[in-house]
Amino acid sequence: MDVEERLKLIRRRPTEEILTEDRLREILFEYKKPRHYIGFEISGFVHIGTGIYCMEKVVDFQKAKVETNIFLADWHSYINKKLGGNWERIKRIAKGYFQKSLEKCIEILGGDSEKTKFVLGSEIYDGEYWEILAKIGREVTLRRVLRSLSILGRKMGEGVPWAWTLYPIMQVADIFKLNVQIAHAGIDQRKAHVIAIDVAEKIGFEKPVAVHHSLMSSLSITDEHIKKISEAKTYEERISLRMDIKMSKSKPETCIFIHDSPNEIRKKIRKAYCPWGKLEYNPIVDMVRDIILRKPGEFEIVNRKTGERTVFTTFNEFKEAWINRKIFPADLKDAVAEYLINLLEPVRKYFEGKGSRYLEEMQKISITR
Repeated sequence: MDVEERLKLIRRRPTEEILTEDRLREILFEYKKPRHYIGFEISGFVHIGTGIYCMEKVVDFQKAKVETNIFLADWHSYINKKLGGNWERIKRIAKGYFQKSLEKCIEILGGDSEKTKFVLGSEIYDGEYWEILAKIGREVTLRRVLRSLSILGRKMGEGVPWAWTLYPIMQVADIFKLNVQIAHAGIDQRKAHVIAIDVAEKIGFEKPVAVHHSLMSSLSITDEHIKKISEAKTYEERISLRMDIKMSKSKPETCIFIHDSPNEIRKKIRKAYCPWGKLEYNPIVDMVRDIILRKPGEFEIVNRKTGERTVFTTFNEFKEAWINRKIFPADLKDAVAEYLINLLEPVRKYFEGKGSRYLEEMQKISITR
């Protein structure tokens, strides 16, 4: 496989941005097997935004002959008081439910979970790590750190917990400590990655590439949300507003969990926002583009009233029919729900059987928190 073929795999959706493609090309020429990482907080149940969107790109990196690493950010989770801020619980869930969830998702997407290394943050945070963090801190202003915080952190202003200001600097230090050439995340993490690119050579590290994928939209978007995004005056403001409408595990009605039952999936999809003929910020259309028809295949939609069956093999075919209103939203939702049910069946069966103890522990935590 030549460099351009590898680039094509990394570039394909849901990739939205590469900083920069020229630098990525250099890395693919220089390294036979460059190192990649994507990091996750350990919090609630895994939804398809994490399990499918993110793992699709992990599988793409595998196919592009990149060494894939998934960083289980236990310290970051502790700082943000995830899972009740219980340190032992965070580490246990990280290496149990969370890792098993991502492994199974990699497998159903055609990847090899054994070729992905899972790294727990507390396993690498040694004296060298804290030295790297201090060096980064000397190169970054407090103003920039505050701008790199989550939406909640930025809204809190001076009321933000001091520990939160460590968060973006730790994200940068993770990249250098793990010695990765490619930092991968959702588009909402771009500010931390840009800091890493800016400070790398100043503190003696190789400049990394950042690959950002789109955020999977909430099933509960409203017209008001879309109006605000369309009126955004800057790219940064638009990204912040998109973060407001992404799937959220804290709002179960907005997302599909990877182990939801068939009936739960059908129920959530039927209630989802899906304006007829509209492409942008349409979570159901996003699933067709970025999951079902992201590569050539067959996607069948059945008209409820007439029984007519239409098969699409590319997203462009589907898009033309959709924008011309040749497909009804209810019929599309039925087809998408059944596709997701079939795709997620091996994950669901794993958590009903061999992996039931992992899911049961998460369910108990969810009830008691």
